[in-house]
Amino acid sequence: MNATKRMRTLGFFALVVAVSVATNLTTNFISQKKESSTIQNNQLPVGYAKFAHAANAMETDFTVAAELTVHAVVHVTTKTPMKSQQMDGFQNDPFFQYFFGNPRQNQNQPKEMPMQEASGSGVIISNDGYIVTNNHVVEGSSEIEVTLNDKRTFKAKVIGTDPNTDIALIKIDATDLPVIVFGNSDSLKVGEWVLAVGNPFNLTSTVTAGIVSAKARNINIINSKMKIESFIQTDAAVNPGNSGGALVNTRGELVGINTAIASQTGSYAGYAFAIPASIVQKVVADLRKYTVVQRAVLGIEIKDISSDLAKEKNLKTLEGAFVGKVGEESAAKKAGVKEGDIINNVNGIDVKSVSELQEQIGRYRPGDKITITIIRDAKEQKLNVELKNRQGSTGLVTAQSGDDDQLGGTYKELSDKTKQQLGIDFGVEVKSLSKGKLADQGIKPGFIILKINNQPVRSATDIQEAYNAVVNNGESEKVLLIAGLYPGGKISYVAINLAD
Repeated sequence: MNATKRMRTLGFFALVVAVSVATNLTTNFISQKKESSTIQNNQLPVGYAKFAHAANAMETDFTVAAELTVHAVVHVTTKTPMKSQQMDGFQNDPFFQYFFGNPRQNQNQPKEMPMQEASGSGVIISNDGYIVTNNHVVEGSSEIEVTLNDKRTFKAKVIGTDPNTDIALIKIDATDLPVIVFGNSDSLKVGEWVLAVGNPFNLTSTVTAGIVSAKARNINIINSKMKIESFIQTDAAVNPGNSGGALVNTRGELVGINTAIASQTGSYAGYAFAIPASIVQKVVADLRKYTVVQRAVLGIEIKDISSDLAKEKNLKTLEGAFVGKVGEESAAKKAGVKEGDIINNVNGIDVKSVSELQEQIGRYRPGDKITITIIRDAKEQKLNVELKNRQGSTGLVTAQSGDDDQLGGTYKELSDKTKQQLGIDFGVEVKSLSKGKLADQGIKPGFIILKINNQPVRSATDIQEAYNAVVNNGESEKVLLIAGLYPGGKISYVAINLAD
């Protein structure tokens, strides 16, 4: 073989070897890459691929949700009589002047009090005119007007209110209205997109977007012993006028009622808070059927578990609600709950804090039977509980027999016979008393409340509204002046300082 042919053969052989080596190197590289990829994927959080796929598949398009909801959010405007300065006693009370035989009118008092106007939002939840809003939007108002997105206006009446959750149900006489359907606020996840729909600064039909920043927030803004605060926190822009408006998911479902902002200035500063739909639905159903919320209670004093408490009580967990005290004859006592227990589950739903426990119990009515899970001596056990009302029974509460938890009394309306015997046209009898403001002032069961801050009292609702008006009046002095009498005719009046 000549030299030229030999060189060509060696060259071809070298090319074959080179290709073979390159192929093997490529195969090994691909194999190593696949192996490396497999190792890296195995190191990712469980479920990452599923969430990543879902995130890639979704588009942040809010147009459908906005179109489904904006027509069902209304503008609520109210007129409320402005409060006159509180009197030092009842010397100038025309009612007492009449009672003591000196009937006359205060000539210096204007015939009509000036009206204060305010506004908020509301959400239509039925096509026949039921609208949910915040209690603080309509409380104390003498006139309520609702403006629809198509600019039609209607006078509205209050069906019922619940200061404990800051929810109110109002109604207008209309039909074939657009509505927002309720969604599942329990399924909301932190980071999920939501829209706030309302009328900030009287700018009607405003939609803003944000994410769920947190859940089960307790920001201590409701002034009530039986308050339920388990707010959805969002960074969707909410401003004055948004109160009572809708918080909806990207499917256009109602997941909350916007109610508050966290701000040093009174305007939006990054965080807003909404009442979860799970609470709203139950409250609205009660108000619609009974005009008063059927509040179920366990009858315990609870607190969140801090590191200090866990160390003090030798607790092995920081999650749940710690039971500090169990009331006698309470639902919890009957079920076997003891002081020092930790409640961490209600009917299969985990609760990690006091606010979450309150939210779960707030969904039930007196007489409902539930199962709770407690931790005692580091061991879990389930207990069956039949829930009770504030009076310690399982019966439904009416507007006449309902309790005013802030003052510590239960009430009943007067019969016509009692009114005739006492020569009065209105009044509400104190049926029973628990520890509270009324008992502290020496008021006894049987006392008939005639007026509060010079306003006639005809129902337990009037007492609640008078309380709310004073608490929310924005003044430093917060006093309830109560005038009344006992069945024997003894007249009495007391001043209750709510600022204490």
